[in-house]
Amino acid sequence: MLTVVLPWRPQPSRVAAFDEVHAWYTANLPEAEIVTVDSGDEPFNLARCRNLGVAQAAERSETERVGVGSRSAGRADADPGADVVVIGDADTMPQQGPLREAIVAARTSGRVHLPYTEYHWLGRTGTAEFRAGTALEACDFELIAGACSGVYVTTPETWWRHGGQDERFRGWGFEDAAWYVAHETLLGAPPQRHDGSVFALHHETQLREGPQYDLNAALMQRYRDAAASPDAMRALVAPR
Repeated sequence: MLTVVLPWRPQPSRVAAFDEVHAWYTANLPEAEIVTVDSGDEPFNLARCRNLGVAQAAERSETERVGVGSRSAGRADADPGADVVVIGDADTMPQQGPLREAIVAARTSGRVHLPYTEYHWLGRTGTAEFRAGTALEACDFELIAGACSGVYVTTPETWWRHGGQDERFRGWGFEDAAWYVAHETLLGAPPQRHDGSVFALHHETQLREGPQYDLNAALMQRYRDAAASPDAMRALVAPR
């Protein structure tokens, strides 16, 4: 079973991008079930939405597998294979080739896959070009060095083996970087990248200052401090 999870809460400046991303997955990954997730937290909690999306995808798959098993007992082809979840930001589109490579590899690798080596933030100019008909690859962009969010490809088992994402990160910032550190420490390797690009569309940005941002930054520092010790990292991710 293949599921696309899009954390999503409607906001006026984000609706157009969401519609475009949803349309992209519908056209380029037609076999996938596309679901949106909103945990209801204030402020919006991306980490929790991603975790909920993976958990819900696994539950749906198990229900379907039980039904398939009862109908196909004894058949040699009854095993549907490992479930894969594509967790996408509601403003970001990948390329089809690297995404499909990541989906195949994620089934057996034991690692989360990032279907890109370049993260293109299109900004106002590039987004306007895209909406005027320019191919994503040809749009004006700013290259975001070190990006590790946007689109993740994983099995539920791999996601939970390193704790998923830390729901103590609320509002904007750091949940993706902390997740990357935990993955590398607990799974023994960084997430696997695939040559290609993802394209993030313009919208109004969230607040990147204030008490909650400071709490997120402090928690991120704890991840950096634990990076050299699997035991320390397991203790850090366990409370959630």
